[in-house]
Parts: sequence; structure tokens; C-alpha cells
Amino acid sequence: MMELDHQTDFKDQKSPAMLESGGATADSRNQWKQMGEDKRKIAVQEEMHRMHQLPANSSYAIHRRRVLNKIFQLMTIQRSVSEDEELELLFSGLTI
Repeated sequence: MMELDHQTDFKDQKSPAMLESGGATADSRNQWKQMGEDKRKIAVQEEMHRMHQLPANSSYAIHRRRVLNKIFQLMTIQRSVSEDEELELLFSGLTI
């Protein structure tokens, strides 16, 4: 039976734009900037609801919920410039 090299599989799927930005493309960053604060919160809440529909022991769902919780936490506090940049990168790295 042939073993798959999963690192190679994932590495090959990333575009140069995603590699340079840490997973976030320019389009996804622009989409985030164009959304209003209310639309951002709604998008995060809808994605959180979708993640709760997945199996509770799914490592993907657990990780995704952690990221969404971090995004929501950063959205609800007064942010520094670095926190605002972190929030932008977290959100743009998601496909919502």
C-alpha cells in the first residue's frame, strides 16, 4: 500500500499569494475591510453555528471554533493596531 505525503499535498495546494500572507489572500483581506462591523459579527456567528453542527470530537471543528472565538473576542474589545492586524489576518484566513 502506498503512503501519502500529506505535507507535500498541502504545500502544493497553496498559492504564492497565500504563502506570502500566511494563508490570507489579498481578496479575502479586501473582503474583510469592506464588511461593516455588524456584518463581520454576523458572519462569525453564522460560521460558529455551522461549526457546532459538526461532530463535537472533530479536530477541524474544535480548531475552527477556537479561531472563531479568538476573532469574536478581538471584535468585542478595543483593539491596538497589532490586535487589529491580527484580527484582519485571522478573518481573512477563513473562508466564510
